[in-house]
Amino acid sequence: MKTDFKSISRKQYIKFGIAAFIYLLWVIWLGSFLWLLGLPIIFDLYLTRRVNWTFWKKRDQKNSSLVEWIDALIFALVAVSFINLFLFQNFNIPTASMEKSLLIGDYLFVSKVSYGPRVPTTPLSFPLVQHTLPLTKDKNSFLTWIQNPYRRMAGFSKIKNNDPIVFNYPEGDTVCTKIQSNESYFSLVRRYGKQTVINNPADFGGIVVRPVDRRENFIKRCIGLPGDTVEVRHNWVYVNGKPQDSINNMQFQYHIITDGTPINQKKLELLDVAKEDIRFSNGEYLLPLSAAKAKDIKQLSNVKFIEIMEEPAGTWDSMTFPFKEDFKWNRDNYGPIWIPKMGKTVPLTIQNLPLYERIIHTYEGNELKVVGNEIMINGKVATSYTFKMNYFWMMGDNRHNSADSRFWGFVPEDHIVGKPKFVYLSLNKDKKFPANIRWNRVFMKIR
Repeated sequence: MKTDFKSISRKQYIKFGIAAFIYLLWVIWLGSFLWLLGLPIIFDLYLTRRVNWTFWKKRDQKNSSLVEWIDALIFALVAVSFINLFLFQNFNIPTASMEKSLLIGDYLFVSKVSYGPRVPTTPLSFPLVQHTLPLTKDKNSFLTWIQNPYRRMAGFSKIKNNDPIVFNYPEGDTVCTKIQSNESYFSLVRRYGKQTVINNPADFGGIVVRPVDRRENFIKRCIGLPGDTVEVRHNWVYVNGKPQDSINNMQFQYHIITDGTPINQKKLELLDVAKEDIRFSNGEYLLPLSAAKAKDIKQLSNVKFIEIMEEPAGTWDSMTFPFKEDFKWNRDNYGPIWIPKMGKTVPLTIQNLPLYERIIHTYEGNELKVVGNEIMINGKVATSYTFKMNYFWMMGDNRHNSADSRFWGFVPEDHIVGKPKFVYLSLNKDKKFPANIRWNRVFMKIR
């Protein structure tokens, strides 16, 4: 059928021009000119109209209300999926790891254009779902038939020290379906033993493997950039030998002794201490508090003693990365540890291999073996290693209640999702509607 271009209105040409221009900008941003093959589709949609691309409805005829609803739903789903992949994403705070900077029940606007959106690793997936199909507990919401290599589109800025970051959980490549999202299969094996985890599916669930973009989303603060050296001394972070810049509302666990009477519950509510965070027994409290709020608590007449908790230096916590007793580190006295940088080469020894083995094998896809005292990478003896990606060190602002880099190591650049910009809604789960809305946090900028 021949198209009569004389019958095409000026308005149609204008619409086509706008749509084609926006599409071209997206293709240039994406950096994959194979997508220029979509231009003929746009040309036909707006001008020639030979193919009914919206096949679920009839052209130039009145459709039923049901068809119109389906059409609107499909359009909304495509639009929201595109926005979610390339522009911004909603995220809610499920745990206390960032308190009091961010609270449980905060809903965030996360910008993907800040650092540049990733080209989806697994593009074949159920829309608007992270990894599990709705109404199921362990059915993947994605297919691995097509898997793209890591590539990031251009962003407006670079990651800086102390930026809050949303990223995919690095150890989340292997998880047990019945366990909370902040514990990986590897963490469970370290805690309970491999055979216990494997042989007790009723307690731990099935073991599933997830690609990078389908792992749980976490939010922490970037403490160390590629090439930085990070150390924790007596609860305080040092970056390249200098004390970390002060972070408002950063909190620690405090040991508090009263005269035997409890602290007024209203006072704890005013300090935003969640009920589930209160530990009280025989006149003694364990409470997560910022320095300013610890000072307020200290002024109470029934408080006789208050002190920040600390695990002594030189005491090894077997749950801290890299999980070897040679590295006698713990939550409060950790490191120093150097953050790998793309293109940098480090000497490899049996002693320092625990720091880098997950990078070499899991994140950068090499075959790694240790034969006697020799390290073999891709079948060849290796005495050094050059990093292919940049890595980051993430920690929560709630320093004594945060599953962060101290417990699972480095965050690869291909795991970075975006930068949270502001809180658009905040709900206190300890209260009922409408008192549960924290109005003072709505549209609060995240720092």
